[in-house]
Amino acid sequence: MDVAEELNKKQKKRISQKRNRISFSASLPDDVCGVFAGSVCAVKYSTNPFLDMRESILEMIQYVGVCDWKDVEELVYCFIALNSSEIHESIRDAFLSLASARMS
Repeated sequence: MDVAEELNKKQKKRISQKRNRISFSASLPDDVCGVFAGSVCAVKYSTNPFLDMRESILEMIQYVGVCDWKDVEELVYCFIALNSSEIHESIRDAFLSLASARMS
């Protein structure tokens, strides 16, 4: 295999890998003013947004100490505002999964 073929193969592999990853944003909305206002956002690439979102939600709840429904609503808002619409369903499912586990 010559150098050009090798470079082409590597480029195709990188493009393929990028298609399989979804990016989480890192800019907290300006209008967040509750318990999450001082939170730091991180970018994460995921091949399983549901599990990664669920883990991240649990970490935020434990770290910040969500106490009431208003805090939960703000957390949902932050996740929706920070992430692209293509993973909003994963965010919804992760929250519902945690809520149903909590009620069991």
